[in-house]
Amino acid sequence: MAAAGPPVLLGLRDAAMVGPCWGGGQPPGWATNKLGGRADALPSVRPGCPRCGACGAALAHLVQVYCPLGASPFHRLANVFACAGSGCWGRPQSWKVLRSQSLEARGQEARGCGSKQKEECNFSAKDWCAEADDWGGCDGAESSTCALQMLGLNAGMSSTASGEAQCVSQLQELHLSEAADVSGSLNADLLLREEVVMATSAPVFHSYYISVVDEADYTDYTGLLDTDHANKLLKEYQQREGVDLEHLLSESFAGEDSNEKYEKSEVRSGDHTFHKFMKRISVCPEQILRYSWGGQPLFITCPPANFDNSIPACSNCGSNRIFEFQLMPALVSMLRGDADLSVEFGTVIVYTCEQSCWPTNHQTPLEEFVFVQEDPDQKLFK
Repeated sequence: MAAAGPPVLLGLRDAAMVGPCWGGGQPPGWATNKLGGRADALPSVRPGCPRCGACGAALAHLVQVYCPLGASPFHRLANVFACAGSGCWGRPQSWKVLRSQSLEARGQEARGCGSKQKEECNFSAKDWCAEADDWGGCDGAESSTCALQMLGLNAGMSSTASGEAQCVSQLQELHLSEAADVSGSLNADLLLREEVVMATSAPVFHSYYISVVDEADYTDYTGLLDTDHANKLLKEYQQREGVDLEHLLSESFAGEDSNEKYEKSEVRSGDHTFHKFMKRISVCPEQILRYSWGGQPLFITCPPANFDNSIPACSNCGSNRIFEFQLMPALVSMLRGDADLSVEFGTVIVYTCEQSCWPTNHQTPLEEFVFVQEDPDQKLFK
């Protein structure tokens, strides 16, 4: 049998997100795993508002993953963004992954938990998404209000005109000796307001909860989800390679030697990487996300030579980055908005700091490394 490695957890689309940010005994929005919607912000961390490095447009939020680590005292959040412009699909500069962290004690204080509530509100840092399908969060029209509240701003003062009027009034009341001390805080306040405006101007995909299953327990999951894109890939692969997917499924967890013999005899084109990718996801084609901290990604096409050596070190602490999660083909057909929005990809692989570093009193998300592979068939339509 294949050597055991870190567990692999699969993210599956669940119910549509509705309702308020708080209430009903539900944790805050930042503890929610979801696709689409707007990115939430951890306590004392400003929400990220990235722009496309190719066209400059505000990036759409694709996935939010609440992913605390077992021995860490931090709440931990990862958000994936991409440009919805078709001309930017596949460009690495059109994708961003932002990681945020906040001490658990600080998160409890921000939620106003009492001594009894603290025990209930303390999300233990175990596996990714423990009971994620039961968590609530903010979405829709209330997300901008939540962002303002997290930034310590009054929603009623969110307009540029009223904000400028308040700044002018404060400046008129200052003495010259005080102006220099206060100007920095005023500039910071205006910067925060600008970030909120940028966040609310970004395109938004319809939001859904993400539920979680262990890949080892995939046979226990039954659901009726929109898996058109993943099934389309499977069928095209079957027709092109002349392979039997039922046979693939039965061979998926056989010994390595028998797998290799089967692959060599059945894969006519020699694309063993794509063959292994399709074989692995065939056991659960509706998966939209694979999470395995320190595990191995599934490449849809063969990565560049010496790819592991090309993954940049953490820009903050200099530590190596390791694989954490990847987005899967089934997600493509689930990213839909009120406008004609879409993003195309084969798989999107995220590598994060192996130390999960977080500077003291840091207030902005840290950017991690993302590697995008296009759908192998996408080039046929260009």
